[in-house]
Order: sequence, then C-alpha cells, then structure tokens
Amino acid sequence: MRQFFIILFFFGIGNGLCSAQKTKFISYATSTLEAIYKHYGVEGNVLLRENYPFRGDFRADYLGVEAEKTQANSFSYLWPYSGMLSAHVALLETTKSREWVKAIDQNVLTGLQAYYDDKREPKAYASYINSAPQSDRFYDDNIWIGIDFTDLYLLTKKKVYLEQALEVWRFVESGMDDKLGGGIYWCEQRKESKNTCSNAPAIVFLAKLYIATKEEKYLTLAKSLYQWVQNQLLDPSDSVYYDNINLRGQLDRRKFAYNSGQMIQAGALLYKISKEKQYLTDAQRIAKGAYSYFFHPVAESDTMQSFRYLRKSNNWFIAVMMRGYVELYAMDGNSLYVDTFRKNLDNAWDHMREAQGLFHKDWSGKEKDKRFWLLDQLAMVEMYARIAGIR
Repeated sequence: MRQFFIILFFFGIGNGLCSAQKTKFISYATSTLEAIYKHYGVEGNVLLRENYPFRGDFRADYLGVEAEKTQANSFSYLWPYSGMLSAHVALLETTKSREWVKAIDQNVLTGLQAYYDDKREPKAYASYINSAPQSDRFYDDNIWIGIDFTDLYLLTKKKVYLEQALEVWRFVESGMDDKLGGGIYWCEQRKESKNTCSNAPAIVFLAKLYIATKEEKYLTLAKSLYQWVQNQLLDPSDSVYYDNINLRGQLDRRKFAYNSGQMIQAGALLYKISKEKQYLTDAQRIAKGAYSYFFHPVAESDTMQSFRYLRKSNNWFIAVMMRGYVELYAMDGNSLYVDTFRKNLDNAWDHMREAQGLFHKDWSGKEKDKRFWLLDQLAMVEMYARIAGIR
C-alpha cells in the first residue's frame, strides 16, 4: 500500500501539480490516507476498522438506538466508511488523476457494496454491512454518498455514477412528507425528527443533480427545501442552524459545524445556478455567523496564535463545513475563510498529528486523544485535498 501511494503522488505531480503549496497539501492527504490503510485495514478485506487502536469494544453512540450502541462490530459503520469515498473524490477533483478513479472503483466502491441493502425498497445503503443482521437506514448517510456519486459523474461523465446517485435520491425522497410543512426525516425506521443534517445536504445533492441532468424538478425541490430549512431550523440571532425539529415542533438547539456549512454550500450553489442574489447574501451571512461560532477568536494574550483556531469537534463536521466555505469562495472571492482553514491545516500537520500519522481533535494541539476515529482521519484527507485545489 505504501508503494501504491508514493507512485500515485508522483503521478499527480507529473500531471500538473506545479505549485509547491498544492504539492505539499496533496502529499499530506496521500500520506494520511496511507496511514489509514495501515492502521484501520483488515487483512484480506477491503473494509476498515472504525477505531485505532482496535480492541473490539467500540460502541457507536451516534446511531440513536440503544441496541446498536451496545453492539461491538469488527468493521466500521457506513457513516465512517463513506468518508473513504468523499476523500477519494476530493483527491480526484484536485489532482485530475485517473488513478483515483481506479482506486474508487476497485477498492472504495467494493467496500461500499457491503453496506448495500437491496432487500428493502427503495434500495439504499444500511448503517452496517449486509452480511450482519438487518440495520437501520439513515437518510443523511445516503445523502453524503449520493453527493459523492454526483460529483464523480460530473468529474468523469461515467453514467454509472449518475445512475447510482439517482437511485440514492429515490431513497432520500421517500423520507419526505408534509408533516411540519415538509422536510426529510433523519432515519427511515424512526420518523421522529427532521434534521438539518438530512435537509441541508439534500439541497446540495439536488443542486448538483440539477447541474448533472438539467432537470428542473431537482432545482425546484432544492429551492423549496432550502426555504423549509430557513423557516424551521435557522437561529436568526447568529445565522447558525439548530440540529433538528421533532414532530411535536420542539427544536433541538444544539449547533454543529456541518449543518451551517451545508447551508453555506446550498446558498452558494443555488446562487451559481440561478444568479438570484439572495442566495449569495444568505450564504455570506451564514459564513460570517459560523466563523464567529465555530472558530476561536484570536487571543490578544496568546503571542503564539496569529489566526482563529477551529473549535474542537468531530473533524468530519469541520470538513463538511469547509465544503461550504470553498463553494462560497468560488462565488465571491473572499479569501478570509479559506485562508483561515489553510492556516489551521498547516498547524494541524505540525501540532495535531501523532508519529503514526493520525490526527487528534484539538486544533490547538494541546489535548491528545487515546483512540482515533476513522472518520476523523478521512476528514483530514478530504480537507488537505480540498485546500490543495483552491486557486
């Protein structure tokens, strides 16, 4: 595996990676991906462990079901594994190397197929592998995959990727109804809440499907869903989004970076497509609010800190937030936010990373983790790949 990535990295340089900074960040991404295969790989299997070190006692606290929280599994759940696809797509987008397409087809999608559930209709990806007892299916898990498939189609024009994206959308669409005036549920088996994490990225997914197909129905629904999220889940006091609203109309007021990040990306994409200024204005306002909320201010007493550190979080939430800022930068050219991400990522390489090539969660580099979650590491690959692609 080490030899594969060294060869691939130099292949990328030979095909246009001329900037020293771009080359550096691509090397960070590929080196981290190499460390992931080394520490999370399973001998004779394309699937991955969920944590390092692996001791067989991991409990997934993000599933919302006590039975599954207490289930120790040999392999990662779908959500962390799906980060493999996002990381590879980001590397493909930045390097334009067809070798990443080969890696996606031969390795990543082979592993993803282990989660594919064709026994229930609409077909979709389940939260755990299909050889195990049947597991829940989450709309947001599938949306992230659908976005990646759509991006793959836009990058390669291979129709099989678009077909897979459209199949995912059919499942996601089945999670919509008129309760609370619209919106998409979080989990197929527990239609109790409609979450920002299943609605904001659905807008991004729909916008990308419109770009891929030019079918007006996707754009119409994207705009409608965008307005629903604005009405139901926005905190107007700071332009940051609440986590969810339940069917009793009660808000879960927790705020996570990826939710606001996806609304930044949704606004930027809808502006790109429609040229309606309000979407850009919204995206800029959300970006400013999220910058205040999810980054530490520069402390005057801290002579070592010359930029705003990211607040400690799930690194993948931060990676998804970064997608929004990158999309917005492409629309308005304001480099403040992407420059801050660049400084955080530079600092992370020197102060957040352990000798084995894995990253902690504390962006100041002060707090150290004892166990390293797969998705946190894949998020770093994605962020290094994306920052390398910014011009």
